[in-house]
Amino acid sequence: MIQTNSHRPDIVLRITAAVFAILGVFLAGGGIWLALLGGSCFYVVCGVVLLATAVLLWRRRREALWLYAVLVAATLVWSVGEAGFDFWALAPRGDVLLPLGLWLVLPFVSSRLLPSSGWNSAPLLAGVVVGAGVYGYALTQDPQDVAGVLPRAGVQASSSPLPGDNTVVPAADWPAYGRTQAGDRYSPLSQITASNVRNLKVAWVFRTHDLKRPDDPGEITDEATPIKVRDTLYLCSPHQILFAVDAATGHERWHFDPKITYNASYQHMTCRGVSYAETPVAEEQAHDVAVADDCAHRIFLPTNDGRLFALNADTGALCRGFGRDGALDLTDGMPMRTPGFYEPTSPPVITSKVAIISGAVTDNYSTHEPSGVTRGYDLYSGKLIWAFDPGNPNPNELPSATHHYVANSPNSWITSAYDARLNQIYIPTGVATPDIWGGHRTPDQERYASGILALDADTGRKVWFYQTVHHDLWDMDVPSQPSLVDIKQADGAVVPALYAPAKTGNIFVLDRRNGHLLVPAPEMPVPQGAAPGDHLSPTQPFSALTFRPKNNLTDADMWGATMFDQLACRIMFKRLRYEGPFTPPSTQGTLVFPGNLGMFEWGGLAVDPVREVAFTNPIAVPFVSRLVPRGPNNPAEPPQNAGPSGGEAGLQPQYGTPFGVDLHPFLSPIGIPCKQPGWGYVAGLDLRTNTVLWKHRNGTTRDSSPVPLAFRVGVPSLGGPIITAGGVAFLTSTLDMYIRAYDVTTGQQLWQDRLPAGGQSTPMTYEENGHQYVLSVDGGHGSFGTKLGDYVVAYALPDAQVKH
Repeated sequence: MIQTNSHRPDIVLRITAAVFAILGVFLAGGGIWLALLGGSCFYVVCGVVLLATAVLLWRRRREALWLYAVLVAATLVWSVGEAGFDFWALAPRGDVLLPLGLWLVLPFVSSRLLPSSGWNSAPLLAGVVVGAGVYGYALTQDPQDVAGVLPRAGVQASSSPLPGDNTVVPAADWPAYGRTQAGDRYSPLSQITASNVRNLKVAWVFRTHDLKRPDDPGEITDEATPIKVRDTLYLCSPHQILFAVDAATGHERWHFDPKITYNASYQHMTCRGVSYAETPVAEEQAHDVAVADDCAHRIFLPTNDGRLFALNADTGALCRGFGRDGALDLTDGMPMRTPGFYEPTSPPVITSKVAIISGAVTDNYSTHEPSGVTRGYDLYSGKLIWAFDPGNPNPNELPSATHHYVANSPNSWITSAYDARLNQIYIPTGVATPDIWGGHRTPDQERYASGILALDADTGRKVWFYQTVHHDLWDMDVPSQPSLVDIKQADGAVVPALYAPAKTGNIFVLDRRNGHLLVPAPEMPVPQGAAPGDHLSPTQPFSALTFRPKNNLTDADMWGATMFDQLACRIMFKRLRYEGPFTPPSTQGTLVFPGNLGMFEWGGLAVDPVREVAFTNPIAVPFVSRLVPRGPNNPAEPPQNAGPSGGEAGLQPQYGTPFGVDLHPFLSPIGIPCKQPGWGYVAGLDLRTNTVLWKHRNGTTRDSSPVPLAFRVGVPSLGGPIITAGGVAFLTSTLDMYIRAYDVTTGQQLWQDRLPAGGQSTPMTYEENGHQYVLSVDGGHGSFGTKLGDYVVAYALPDAQVKH
C-alpha cells in the first residue's frame, strides 16, 4: 500500500513533465525557425528551459522549481522589454507560463520533489506573485491611449454661408448622405447632451424584411444612412428597396422595389443611401417636366444593376419625365453591360441643375471592365449633360455611335462632396483595375487615379486634381466622402478647406479652390522592387496629419491567444515581405499595413464646423497579398461567359495580367489577428492646429471571440460617426453590436446600447415633434462577419426629460 500511494503523485509529476516536454519541443523547434528567420531568440531559450524542467520533474528534483523560477523572471523582463505595460500585448507572453508556474507550486506537486523542503517553491511563488503584480499594473495602463481635450467653444462664425449652403438646411432635417453635401455629418441639434445621453431609450423599431437570399454574394451589407426631409425618412435596403417611413413613429408610408436584374456573382449587394431634390416654386414654371410628372420633391435611388431611379418623394410613384419612365440605364455608353460589373452603391450629388453619379466596378477581376466615368444628368429630364471619363485623353468626351467610355477608367465608389458657393464637386477616386498589379496601366489611366478630383458641377470640366498615392498597387484609394469646412486662421482669414481621409491613414488637407496643400504632405522614399513587368513610384506623399503607424511593425508586434500561436504569427510575419508602408506586392507574399480595409474606410470624418473639430474612427488591421503566377489553374483570360468574381477576399483572378492575387487579413492559425491590439479607435482632431488631441481604443470582443466576453481591446469598425452641437458623437460600426455615444471634447464613452444586428452603417439624427432622435440601420455585413438583420432603430430621450 505504501508503495502504491507513493506512486500516485509520481503520475501527476510524470504527466506534468510530459506536458512541459511537449510545450518545450514546440517552443524550441518553432523558436529555432524564428531565429533563423532573424526573429527573437527567446522562444529557443524558453523551449530549452521547459525541456530541462521536464527532465527534472521526471526525476523529481526540486531544481525544477528553481529553474522554472528563473524562466518566469526572464519572461517578465523580456515581455515588458518588448511590450511595455500594455496588458493585451503582454497577455500571450505570460498566459501559459505563469499558470504553469502556479501549478508547480501547488503542494501536491511541489511537496513530492526531492530533497523535500518547505522553501523549495519560494522563488517560483515569488516570481508568480511578481508576475501577477506586473499584469495587474498593466491592466491600469494603456500606452496606446492619448488623453487630451478638444476646444470647447467655437470661433466667431464667418458671415458667409457654410459649405454646400449648410445654412439653408433646416436644423431638424438630415436631407443628404452626410446631412449636407459638404460631408460634415454634423447636426446643429443640441437636445441630447453629454449630461443626458445616458437616458436614451428605444423610441421605435422598423424592419425592412429584406434579408440575405440563398444566392446573394458574401458581401451583402446594410450600410445605409437614411435621410430625413420634413416628417419623412427615406432609406434603402441591401437589395435597393426604397422605404419612406414616418419620422415620429417608424410606420411605413410607402416602399418601392426596383426589382433589380439579379446576378449571383455580384461582388457587392449594397445601398449606402439615396438623394433628395426639391424644385423651388419659382423654378417649377421653367421646368414643364417637373410639373407634369408631379415630382417637385424627388428621391434618387441608385441600384446594383446600374440604374438610377427618380421617384416622387411624397407618393413613391416614378417620375415618368425622368429618363425612360423614371429611370436611367447607367450602363449606356459602357464598353460592357453585364449586370454586376458596374454597381453604383452610393447616392448621387444633387445640385440645382444636375444629379451627379459615379459607380463601383469589380475589384481585381480583369483589365477589361466598365469605365469609372462620373456623369452629370439634368435633374428633371435625366438628359446626359456632361461626363468625366478619367481614362480618356479627352475625359469630357460623350459617348456616341462610334465611342464608348474607356474600359477600366479609375472609378469612384463613394459619395462625392459638393460646394455650392464654388459650384465644385470633389470626387474621391480609385485605380484602374486590377488593383494589385499595374504594369498594364496607361498614363491616361494613372492621371486621375487614387486622389481627389475637383470638377465644375455644371460642365464637368476639371478644376484641379491631387493624387494621394502614385501608381497604386495596394488598393489605397480615397474611400470616404471628403469633408468641407471653412477654417478661420489666426489672422482672421477664412480658408475653404477639404479634408480627405485615405486608407493609408493620411488625412490630406487641401484648399478646395485650387487643390493646394494646407497641411504639408512631403514626398518621401518608399520601398522598391516591383513584381516582374510592373514598376513603382520612387516616392509617395505622407501627410503631416496622419494616423499611420509611427514605426514599422516588427515580430515583437505579433500577437496570439497564447505564446504558441503568437510564435506562429512571428514566423509567418518573418516569412512575408515587409519593409513598411508601400511594400510592393510579391509572389513571396507581402504584408500590407495599413491593410486593404485601410485605416479609414467609407465612414469618413464627422466635423463640427463651429468648434472646428472632428471625430473619427481609424482602424489598424494588416492584410496579406500574394501574387499568384499564371498556370493551368490560373488562366490569363476569363472562361467564356464568366461573371465577376463575387468577392474581395481569397484568390482574385486579375485576368489580363501575369498574376492573380490572394488577399486576406493577416490572421493566426486559430483565426485571430496576428498584429497585437488595438485594432480600432476613436480619435478627436483639432482642425485649427491639425493635430490629434485624443485617441482611445474602441469596441470589445463581445461578438468576435469564442466566448462572449467583452474585453475592451479596440476592434475594427466599418462605418462612420456623426457629431452634434450637443457635444455628443455617435458611432455604431464596430465588430461588436453596440451603438455608442462619446463626449466630443475628451472622447470619453458616455453611453451604449445593444443592437439587434451588426451596425455597419453611419447613424443620423433629426428632430420631429420636439424630440431629437438618433437613428441606426442595423443589418450587419456579410464579409465583415457581423450578424445580419433588417432593423432600423430610433432612440430618443423620455418625454419627461424633453424641454418643449
